[in-house]
Amino acid sequence: MTARVHHRYATVDGQRIFYREAGDTGAPAIVLLHGFPTSSFMFRDLIPRLADRYHVIAPDHLGFGFSAAPSVTEYDYTFDALTDLTAGLLGQLGVNRYAIYVHDYGAPIGWRLALRNPQAITAIVTQNGNGYDEGFVESFWTTVWNYHRDQNPDTEAAVRAALAEESIKWQYLTGVADETLVSPDTWTRDAALLARRGNDEIQLALFRDYATNAPMYPALHDYLRSSKVPVLAVWGQGDPIFGPDGARAFGKDAQNAEIHLLDGGHFLLETAVDEVAELMRDFLSRASAA
Repeated sequence: MTARVHHRYATVDGQRIFYREAGDTGAPAIVLLHGFPTSSFMFRDLIPRLADRYHVIAPDHLGFGFSAAPSVTEYDYTFDALTDLTAGLLGQLGVNRYAIYVHDYGAPIGWRLALRNPQAITAIVTQNGNGYDEGFVESFWTTVWNYHRDQNPDTEAAVRAALAEESIKWQYLTGVADETLVSPDTWTRDAALLARRGNDEIQLALFRDYATNAPMYPALHDYLRSSKVPVLAVWGQGDPIFGPDGARAFGKDAQNAEIHLLDGGHFLLETAVDEVAELMRDFLSRASAA
């Protein structure tokens, strides 16, 4: 029987947040946190593969997908603020113990949730979601780092290129062996939502605030060591943004980290959702039993 996925809205701190929800609300919870430049849409095929056993919640971050996108003059877009909204949503839903699946931007949000409330996190699945200095692919990140160091018309123009549809398509297709497996709906949809009036300024604000994430990594590593939280790193090894070293690095601090490098790119679920779901179900079942 195919799981029924609900598409809901909640008001959190005055902001309208969209989220997908499936599964028995009494089952163990897993929260899926998407990255740039997409939304919970990236989990559309994963959610039904988990919902028979888990309570699955996948929100759209503010400024993404179907969540509200107030202008930068109305809202201060930071990863701390996006974490506040995620925590607020989970509080409204009565979800106080949960596993997290983090991807790209979802990683610094997930790390903040864990550091704020370590006892809440039952397990971590990181899919191309960095938590170490290792793994940043320099050819992609140099433009972002230059923007952090000196915000001027030239460095801004360079990072704005990431908002173009061709750049988003590149994220989806690079590192994928069979590009015909990736639907054009993905990058076309993401590009259309990013092209909404004022959204470019939202994305620039988050590009700037990404500089706050690396200084948090030592605290994350301490948390991984002290909490012994189970960690599964499942990684598209052809990712041109977060390379395989980002996955391997979790083995330094997470106890018995399970690391799988799979054939795929940044958006691994587009081509390997069955393999990822199987790894997750096995991992989460053992984590729950432990």
